[in-house]
Amino acid sequence: MESGKVAEEAGPSSGGGSGCSSASACGKGEKEGEMIQKMDDEVVGNDDCDGDDDDGDDRDGDKDNGFVPGPLIPLKEQLERDKEDESLRRWKEKLLGCLEEDLNGQMDPEVRFHSIAVVSEDLEEINAPLPVRESQKNDVLFVLKEGCHYQRKIAFTVLHNIVSGLTYSNTVWKGGFQVYESKGMLGTFAPQREPYVLTLDEETTPSGVLARGNYSAKLKFQDDDRRCHMELKYSFQIKKSS
Repeated sequence: MESGKVAEEAGPSSGGGSGCSSASACGKGEKEGEMIQKMDDEVVGNDDCDGDDDDGDDRDGDKDNGFVPGPLIPLKEQLERDKEDESLRRWKEKLLGCLEEDLNGQMDPEVRFHSIAVVSEDLEEINAPLPVRESQKNDVLFVLKEGCHYQRKIAFTVLHNIVSGLTYSNTVWKGGFQVYESKGMLGTFAPQREPYVLTLDEETTPSGVLARGNYSAKLKFQDDDRRCHMELKYSFQIKKSS
């Protein structure tokens, strides 16, 4: 399989930004810098993810560059600052994409994934709700034709706090051997009531007799604090193009 261009963001920003939806909102220097601070180096685990990680070298690179994340501050606390200033409070709510009543003071961000879909010109959109039911974990999630171009589309909601630098990695195996891996940056997202819907990189299935058959894969999402938000293990099939 071949990876296409880097994933275009559907989120508010592409990196360590504020999660706002417009450049003008992002330009409010000191206020934004105060409101958006990163977590310290503590790695928080997730029951949906394995403890192993293949990206340790990237994290070491951050340390070599001297980058030390600052402490994460609950958004509720941020909104309560300067609360007497109505215009500033409204600006903060607009910047963060949420309302104060939606926040409970929890510090760690949470990403809830609602669905994953496969979009291809050769086939109708295939949509599967998340999380995958236990009885369906060994089922083939989708079937693709050899040599077809396709993209995965995900829907998710961010809760409690800003999730910074959300990335994904997709690793594929066939017959017990790793045959493909892709990675991409999704961006930085603020809590909001409406789900984010993102389309990942375009990819192309391989062609030929040896390429046909069943594959197993692992799709993983984590942020720049190495917090794993979801790890989806699934199967798919490549069949002969008619």
